Amino acid sequence: MNTKNLVLMALLVGVGAALYLIIPGYGEGMKPDFMLTMMFIGILLFPTFKETFLLAITTGVLSGLFSTFPGGFVPNIIDKLVTGIVFFVIVVALRHLSQKVAVGAVLVGLGTILSGSTFLTMALLLVGLPGGAAFSALFIAVVLPAVALNAVTFIIIYPIITNLLKRSKFNTSVSQA
Repeated sequence: MNTKNLVLMALLVGVGAALYLIIPGYGEGMKPDFMLTMMFIGILLFPTFKETFLLAITTGVLSGLFSTFPGGFVPNIIDKLVTGIVFFVIVVALRHLSQKVAVGAVLVGLGTILSGSTFLTMALLLVGLPGGAAFSALFIAVVLPAVALNAVTFIIIYPIITNLLKRSKFNTSVSQA
């Protein structure tokens, strides 16, 4: 890992945290997790296991700290770690295709579904769901809108970041592709 990569990953996580904090909640205060989108972008830009692990842990801890979900700290960490590693494996398997925006958007949507399912499962097992809510109700009300928002956010942000990196000759897999 070089310092430039670490700085860019920190910026991505910071932008994700800022977006998470300023976006209003819906459905009893639930929010889409834009830190997840930034984690996915970071994994696409830096597809190595060490960087993925670092992004996943950092994103999980910050998501847990900012979570409005009762008892959401530990489920967030588990969710981001599982989602980050699975997303990394898929990105490595689809190395050449995953750099295309349309393919990336589909991967982000699928990653968001995995993340939401993992989070809700861990929350159900570790702390229970608030107010007796059903897993399927939270999945439909929170996860599915987050899939759409994260995919749209990715489609907007990813080309901007990759173009900036190409112009600055930043040393990433994107600028070498």
